Amino acid sequence: MAASWVRVGLESVGTAPVVGGLVALGPLLAADGLGLGVAAVSEPGPEPAGPAEAAAAASMPPRRRLEFLAGRRAARRALRVVGLDCGEIPRSGRLPVFPPGRTASISHSTGIAVAVAGAPGRDLPLGCDLELRPLPREAARLVLREDEESLLADAGLPPGADAGWSVTELFSAKESAWKALTVMTGEGREGPADSLRGLRVSPREDGEDGLRVCLRADPARAVRVRVVRVGAGAFSYVIGRAGTRG
Repeated sequence: MAASWVRVGLESVGTAPVVGGLVALGPLLAADGLGLGVAAVSEPGPEPAGPAEAAAAASMPPRRRLEFLAGRRAARRALRVVGLDCGEIPRSGRLPVFPPGRTASISHSTGIAVAVAGAPGRDLPLGCDLELRPLPREAARLVLREDEESLLADAGLPPGADAGWSVTELFSAKESAWKALTVMTGEGREGPADSLRGLRVSPREDGEDGLRVCLRADPARAVRVRVVRVGAGAFSYVIGRAGTRG
């Protein structure tokens, strides 16, 4: 694509339109060998899929329990899209534990859960993030460093420059990359040093849509992230590894 990102305007009022808009993105992810699952906490009969899920959910406050179960439903739906069945998904700490040969990335926001799963044989990093509440411009200092601020929509760059991103979109892109890069580097939940500011986001040099996100401490550790606008928020997901810049 000629554009540097994909933006799909979805209705921001009511859960059903947002869920429907997210589900409609399925073919876009399928083209990258990914399965998309979406679930809402408002769905009737949100029951655990097995005793391990039930035990984990039992210790949670009511709202968090609904989010947890919605995330598991979304993950099972994403895996089904790529042809993989999956029963209950227990957890270790805060991380989901999938059966052998199955993996997915899960995210929640304002009562909606999304998950992205890789097709069998797709040995690529996974990461997704959903942010339905927009972040204020002032939050940029918590997410970006000075060399990234030119990407912001209010940076004042001339037409055609690689700007026009909101703080929410850049935050979401880094969150997705953080999930993928922690797996790639074996750092588990620890993540890159300095949290999201330990990642550097930049336009992709190949002219395709999306962003490149790398570890500042090791720029060769990099992924490509696609960002989709969802109302005033954003949905992002990792679409593969990124090459090393010379």
